[in-house]
Amino acid sequence: MKQAARAQQQLQEIQAQLATRTVEASSGGGAVKVVARCEGPLASIKINPQAINPADPQLLEDMILSAVNQALAEARKISSEEMSKATQGLSLPGLM
Repeated sequence: MKQAARAQQQLQEIQAQLATRTVEASSGGGAVKVVARCEGPLASIKINPQAINPADPQLLEDMILSAVNQALAEARKISSEEMSKATQGLSLPGLM
């Protein structure tokens, strides 16, 4: 039980750290930049005004989608790695 309580405390500490940690991804040579929090949600999206071409909205949409997917994937990867450190070697159903 002590081991389970210790793991639970570690998980809470990691979650608090992940809440403040961010990752950034870009696409279109930096025309679109996305910042995601490692706890899940997006923090910001920046679009270079030169990337806005009314004649080709599909290009901008693709750049945004690419940057968002990259940022979220990196955030999930970091979150998963950090959480697995706390539960490494434990077999506690319901924690993960």
